[in-house]
Amino acid sequence: MQESKMKFETPNLVSSNIDRIGEMFPNCVTEKLDEERSTKDHIVTKKAINFEVLKQMLSSEIVDGDEAYEFTWVGKKSSIVEANRPTRRTLRPCPEESVDWDTTENLYIEGDNLEVLKLLQESYLGKVKMIYIDPPYNTGNDFVYADDFVRSQDEENRQMGMYDEEENRLFKNTDSNGRFHSDWCTMIYPRLLLARNLLSDDGVIFISIDDNEQASLKKICDEVVGGYNFVANIIWKHTQQSKNDELHFSRQYNHTLCYAKNKVSLKRFYFERTDEDNINYSNPDNDPKGAWRSGDVRSPNYRKTLCYDIIAPNGNIITPPANGWRWSKESVQEKIETGEIKFKDDYSGIIRKIYLRDQIGRTPENLWEGDRFGTTRQAASLIKELFDGKQVFDTPKPIELIMSMIKLVADEDDIILDFFSGSATTAHAVMKMNSEDGGHRRFIMVQFPEECEEGSEAYKAGYKNVCEIGKERIRRAGRKIKDEAPLTTEGLDIGFRVLKLDESNMNEVYYAAEDYSQDLVEMMEDNIKADRSELDLLFGCLVDWGVPLSLPYESRVIDGCTVHNYNDGELVACFSENVPESVVREMAKMQPIRAVFRDSSFADSPSKINVFEIFKYYSENTNVRVI
Repeated sequence: MQESKMKFETPNLVSSNIDRIGEMFPNCVTEKLDEERSTKDHIVTKKAINFEVLKQMLSSEIVDGDEAYEFTWVGKKSSIVEANRPTRRTLRPCPEESVDWDTTENLYIEGDNLEVLKLLQESYLGKVKMIYIDPPYNTGNDFVYADDFVRSQDEENRQMGMYDEEENRLFKNTDSNGRFHSDWCTMIYPRLLLARNLLSDDGVIFISIDDNEQASLKKICDEVVGGYNFVANIIWKHTQQSKNDELHFSRQYNHTLCYAKNKVSLKRFYFERTDEDNINYSNPDNDPKGAWRSGDVRSPNYRKTLCYDIIAPNGNIITPPANGWRWSKESVQEKIETGEIKFKDDYSGIIRKIYLRDQIGRTPENLWEGDRFGTTRQAASLIKELFDGKQVFDTPKPIELIMSMIKLVADEDDIILDFFSGSATTAHAVMKMNSEDGGHRRFIMVQFPEECEEGSEAYKAGYKNVCEIGKERIRRAGRKIKDEAPLTTEGLDIGFRVLKLDESNMNEVYYAAEDYSQDLVEMMEDNIKADRSELDLLFGCLVDWGVPLSLPYESRVIDGCTVHNYNDGELVACFSENVPESVVREMAKMQPIRAVFRDSSFADSPSKINVFEIFKYYSENTNVRVI
C-alpha cells in the first residue's frame, strides 16, 4: 500500500476549477509563473486559464483584443467563433447510392466537414473511439477548404501591419508569410475543436501531415486536445525510392501525430509478436514470463557496497565482477526467490530473466517502415487493381497503415471516423480488419465533393468528384473482401448509408408585412420545403434529437399511412397527410422512446391535441413532437 500523509488543509478550489475548465476547454489552459514557489535560481510554473481564449469560447461574436504570437494567427478568433456557431443545415439520406441501406451501420456523408461535424455533435458525442484524418498538406496546390469566415488578403495584411500610414506595403508577402499558413490553420482549428468532442474518454486521433504544417499542427493539437495528451509522432516511411526531382533532400516519410482524448484512460498499446520479433529470444522451458538471456548483471559504475559473494545452493561461491553486482545483496536475493535471477546449471554463475511483457505483445515503435505498414506505391497499386487498371486517385494511404492504427486503438465494436475521407482508405481498412478478426467496427466517412479535374484519369473514367470515387471504392473493396473469404465473411457489414449535407428542411422566409401575398401565405401553411421526402424529415429529426444515424430502419403502411420505425422504437414517425386516429393509436401501442408528426398531418388543433392524449394513455413516457 502506498503511504500517504494527511494534508490538514482544504482543497485548492482554484486549481480544481482550472482542471474542470481544462476538461471542457483544453485550449484555454496555459502556464504562468508560480511566484510563491519560484526563487531566483529555480523557476516554477503552474496551470492557469487564458481568459481571453475562454471569453472567445463562450462568445458567439469576435471578442475585442489583439491577436499576437502565442501560438496565434490572423483569423484564429474567427475560427473559434465558427466552431461554436450553430448550423441550420441538415443531412439528407440517399438510399439509391447506398449499400444495404436498411441494415448497415456504416455512414458515408458528403459535404463540408465543418458543417457535418457540427451536425454529428449530439448523435456521436463521446462515442468515437478512433479518428484518422489525412488533411490537405498545404503544399500550395491542394488547399480546397476556403471557409467563408477566412479574412480577405487585404484585411489580413492590414491587421498584421503590412501597410504603413501612406498605404505602402512593408515587405513582400510570399508563401512563407501570413495568409498562406493562416488560411490552413484557420481551416484545421475549428474542425479539431469539434472532432475532440466526438472522441470517447479513451479515444485517440491520428493525423497525417508533412513538414509544411507539422509544426503548426502540433501546436494547434497541444491547444485543442492538450499537450499532456500527446502520445507520439509516428514517422511513416511511405516510399523506398529516392526522388531525384527533389532539390536538396529526398523526402521519404510523413508525420502522423497521435493524441489521446484523455491519456490516463488509454490502455497499453501493443502489436502481436511475430517470429521476427522473437528471433533474438528463446524460451526452452516455456516459462510464461518469457525467455532467458545470459545476464549482464554487472553494475555500470563501481560501488563498494555492490561487491559481495553469492553462495549457490551447492555451496559454490560466486564472486562479483570487478565493478560489482547491479543490485544490493538483499535485492539479488529477492530476485533469486522470484525467479528473475537464476543460477547456471553448473552453479558457476547467475543469469537474469528478460521479460517479454508476459508475452502479451510488442510495444510499437514510432518509426513505421513501409515494408510492414505499406507504401504509397502499394496503395496506388491497390487503387488500380480495384478500378480495373485506372489510377482514379493519386495519393491514397495504404490500408496496412490504417489497419495498424485500428489494431492499437479500436476494439471489435468501436466507431472509427475519418472526416477527410479521400479515396475511403479508412473504410476499406475497417472492413478488412473486421473480416480478419470477426469484429463489428463501424465507420463514418466524411468527404467534400471536390470535383475531379477535366482530363484526369478519374474524370475520363466517369467520376465527377472525389465522393463518387470513395463510394465506389467501398462497394468494390467490400465485394473483394467477401469474394476472397466467403466462408468467414458471411455476416460482414460491407454496406454504407449515404447522407448528403443540404440546407434546412424547413422554409426560412423573412418578409416585411407589406410584402406578404396570398401565395406566400398559402406556402407558409406548411413550414417544410416542397422538395423534401419523408425520409429527409426522419433524418432531420434524428440529427435534431441526437440519435445515431447508423441504426436499423424499417417502415410499414398502416391504414394508408407510412409509419417509420427507427431502431425498433427509438423513434417512430408519420408524416402523411390527415393521419387518422387509428394510426396514432398503433404508433402509441409500440411504446416508442420518441414519436414525431408534421404539423400539416392534422386537420385542426383538436386533432393535434388528441395525438398527445392518445400517447399519454398508451405510452406516457414517449416524447412526442410535431414539426
